[in-house]
Amino acid sequence: MFTAPICKINLGLNVVEKRPDGYHNLETVFYPVPICDGLEVFPMDSQFPSEVDCDLKVTNLHIEGDEQKNLVVRAYHLLKQDFPTLPRIHVHLYKGIPTQAGMGGGSSDCGFMITLLNRQFNLGLSEQQMIDYAAKLGADCAFFIVNRPVYAEGIGEKMQNVDIDLKGWYLAIVRPAIPVSTKDAFSLITPGHPAHNCRDIVKQPVETWRGLLTNDFEKSVFAIHPEIGAIKDHLYEMGAAYAAMSGSGSSLFGLFRSPVDLSVFNTEGTFKTCISL
Repeated sequence: MFTAPICKINLGLNVVEKRPDGYHNLETVFYPVPICDGLEVFPMDSQFPSEVDCDLKVTNLHIEGDEQKNLVVRAYHLLKQDFPTLPRIHVHLYKGIPTQAGMGGGSSDCGFMITLLNRQFNLGLSEQQMIDYAAKLGADCAFFIVNRPVYAEGIGEKMQNVDIDLKGWYLAIVRPAIPVSTKDAFSLITPGHPAHNCRDIVKQPVETWRGLLTNDFEKSVFAIHPEIGAIKDHLYEMGAAYAAMSGSGSSLFGLFRSPVDLSVFNTEGTFKTCISL
């Protein structure tokens, strides 16, 4: 069975307080974006080593680290704890979403894996049950169970629908080949509530968002990597109605009324695209 995990941008992202468990409570608006990975699940060959229940093969883009620690594999093992009859499987993950981008690619793969396993193996999980599983694995994972515009609090698992539709807008995304450490980004943030809640700002026309809608990570990330901040400035120079960094970076996005030529961002390794929403 096949599914296509999408990604997201954050329309505003505020770190409001640090939690006793070491995580941070956030306020953000998640907006789904149709840039996709591909995720396929197959029955495992009986000749495959018995100590492996979930075998993962990643193609197109390289992902660092042990495959058994990948969120896709962890999602399988989390469900198998409660559904021991889950069969052994091979998983093919085709990466089309850029990595280390603040676009939730890994979290999306996790959320879509939970949904795919639920459907393929008739686990009977409700949307809320899948959200609860996803929230155990990462801050953004729960959003990729619902995949619709939401206002999120907590670590991203407390969601409510938000009435926003960006159809007719063009979304330009530029992700430079600059890795951003989420740990470093958090280390320079002083949590606090913003003057205006992002949930309320996004109900206003997009043209009013500049100066009101903020991403708290921009200050720390731009201080460490000023070249990332320069991309945001350039998107505004190109005519963006609103531009911001997504998540903890390093992707920047801009909302435009018409398509834009991103060939100016020609640094090696840079991901860039302009899509109609």
